Amino acid sequence: MADGLVPRPVPETAPFWDAAKDERLLVQRCTACGRHYFYPRPFCPHCMSDDVVWDEVSGRGRLLSYVINHRPLPPAEGAQIIALVRLDEGVRLLTNIVDAEPDPEALPLDAPVSVAFQQRGEYKLPVFRLVEP
Repeated sequence: MADGLVPRPVPETAPFWDAAKDERLLVQRCTACGRHYFYPRPFCPHCMSDDVVWDEVSGRGRLLSYVINHRPLPPAEGAQIIALVRLDEGVRLLTNIVDAEPDPEALPLDAPVSVAFQQRGEYKLPVFRLVEP
């Protein structure tokens, strides 16, 4: 889906969107406590340190939860799978599952997923696909 909502980076999110253009997934990591976190912000939500960096992460994770939206926003056609994914690095992302049947039988919880990218304007949006065992 090349059309749809287009990201509008702000200074706090620009590194995330710039990396996504190159199909790399970045999240922030606190160098004081060592934990990754998402959504982007200038301080660690775990220890409140402002000593944070951007790390490229694996893009692998697990499907935690989802909803099948049968009334997606245009230009999407058909049902969308809106999902909560936990990356192997521990952070949770709200995202879409793509290339999967919008059927609960096809979407087992804790299923392995991997990142993919969809073009949105000049940026790319991280989405996820189920990984076959």
